[in-house]
Amino acid sequence: RLFGADPTLAAFGLLIALSLAVTLPALALDPRQFQGENVWVKPIKFQVALAIYFLSLAFFARWLPAGVLSRLPVRAFVAAAILATVGEFIWIGGAAMYQMASHFNVTTPFMEAIYGLMGLFAVTLTAVSLVYGIAIWRNRETGLLPALHLSIALGLVLTFGLTVIAAGVLASAPGHHVGTPVTGATVPLMGWSREVGDLRIAHFFATHAMHGLPLVGLVAARMARGRTVVWAAAGTYAAITLALLVQALMGLPLIPA
Repeated sequence: RLFGADPTLAAFGLLIALSLAVTLPALALDPRQFQGENVWVKPIKFQVALAIYFLSLAFFARWLPAGVLSRLPVRAFVAAAILATVGEFIWIGGAAMYQMASHFNVTTPFMEAIYGLMGLFAVTLTAVSLVYGIAIWRNRETGLLPALHLSIALGLVLTFGLTVIAAGVLASAPGHHVGTPVTGATVPLMGWSREVGDLRIAHFFATHAMHGLPLVGLVAARMARGRTVVWAAAGTYAAITLALLVQALMGLPLIPA
């Protein structure tokens, strides 16, 4: 069913996941470090995140209006998003190979131009969630209960809106830390700083609105005022994400060491 709804994004998401077969051995065999972590950590994080993103979009595509994916403008936009993602991977993987920064690298006019281009690519690929969210919102023949239908649409739209805000602030900063870590204490697995503000936290919550809100919708679907619950959850989720962004900008860690 995953491939039946949107075979293009399902196949692309699976291809990204399979590409870990290249970077995971590189992580194990290549001991080089950049800014305190193995050079292949960042490419792997992006592979995992974008595989989840595109496979999630392929899953939600079953509730798109009939025939929408066959329309030329939509197909062209999806193709542009895929090419943008490939461009991101080439740049991030290439930076890992040469042991250099892929993000916040404005050391030369050329690097600054590439960084700006990667920002445009990121907005392009993230905008797929907006397009799918609006299309699902307008589709009155999904067969879903109203609260669940609303939660999926809102989750996809908020993923774009909140990510553009969080990623925009992150991209305009000199780095993802607001402050200078001393001991290097971090949150296990996620790597978020426990000493200073970390702009990646808000970005993480922003990109996962497409997963968090539908979970609320599953619970609220059978409630008498389920749609109201979903709207309230959407507002709360957005407020929390923005609060995490402000907290990071103030130089405060999410979980102090």
